[in-house]
Amino acid sequence: MSVFKASGFDPLAKPDLTPIFDEAWHAQVLALADTLAQSGLFTPSEWSDTLGEELRAARRSGAPDDQETYYGAALRALERLVAAGGGLPAPVLAERVEAWRRAYLNTPHGRPVQLSAGLAD
Repeated sequence: MSVFKASGFDPLAKPDLTPIFDEAWHAQVLALADTLAQSGLFTPSEWSDTLGEELRAARRSGAPDDQETYYGAALRALERLVAAGGGLPAPVLAERVEAWRRAYLNTPHGRPVQLSAGLAD
């Protein structure tokens, strides 16, 4: 049992004990954004400004106000900041996004997605 469970506090659950994140990647995109901000690739202000821009764009496009829209906006904001910050050249980032897309499509439902399933031979 984790220290959090033993104390009755679960940092990844709401007060009614339902999970905060619907999908693991929701937590991962926010953790990655936090890690990259802490490493100096972009500032927390740049993150919040870019995320806000993506959320406003989603609202203008008529996207629903739900978790999928929020985390889609977070992912797009993260991709923009990584590309702008010189973390990866745009073609390399595009190639990696495509590899993850192929990996997702090549992964049986319910199984963890492995990047190797999307890499070209």
